[in-house]
Amino acid sequence: MNAHDFTLAGARLRALGSGALWWPDQGLLCVSDLHLGKSERVARRGGAALPPYDTRDTLTRLAADLALTHARTVVCLGDSFDDLGAAHALPEEERLWIARLQAGRRWVWIEGNHDPGPVDLGGTRLWELPLAPLTFRHIAQRATSGEVSGHYHPKARIRTRARVISRPAFLADSDRVILPSYGTYTGGLDCTAPALAGLMRPEALAILTGRNVHPLPMPRAQEAP
Repeated sequence: MNAHDFTLAGARLRALGSGALWWPDQGLLCVSDLHLGKSERVARRGGAALPPYDTRDTLTRLAADLALTHARTVVCLGDSFDDLGAAHALPEEERLWIARLQAGRRWVWIEGNHDPGPVDLGGTRLWELPLAPLTFRHIAQRATSGEVSGHYHPKARIRTRARVISRPAFLADSDRVILPSYGTYTGGLDCTAPALAGLMRPEALAILTGRNVHPLPMPRAQEAP
């Protein structure tokens, strides 16, 4: 499995190359910031047209992770939909696809800032999910321990022989892990940004996602390539 294993508050976790977080002992798969329906929302608001395949691409990758892990529980860490209008506008085919993914497992939608209201798509909607020793919520809070969150879409840059590349990344330290965005067409915030640098401890790791998962000390502003 293309992954990096680490421990948070005594829980053994696995950062997958896809951007999903796997908790084997609980059979729990966690994904953040799916932003389903983004192309529809952008078009509805008069923005530049995006290819209308983002939801299908995101669900295809999620289905692959579920097949890989056989997860019994799925936690979606907020901003699962680009807005409530995008949730209501999902085509019937994609609504049925989500229902098939939910079948036979616990499914928790954590509320995010993009999707704070009710969505009629099965599962349970919560503001946060305490599951000792961890707590799952959308946006990180200071002075907490064992926290799993998303929201920031963190990315990290590394220098190769030819160029500097930027990849979505988990940020992890002894208090928390912040997940990268799982959705297609979602941007990211570089981990050197003050909002992220101020949350993470000095020993934090950036775990770069992709075909080869790559953990490294979280870059800080003065170390940026």
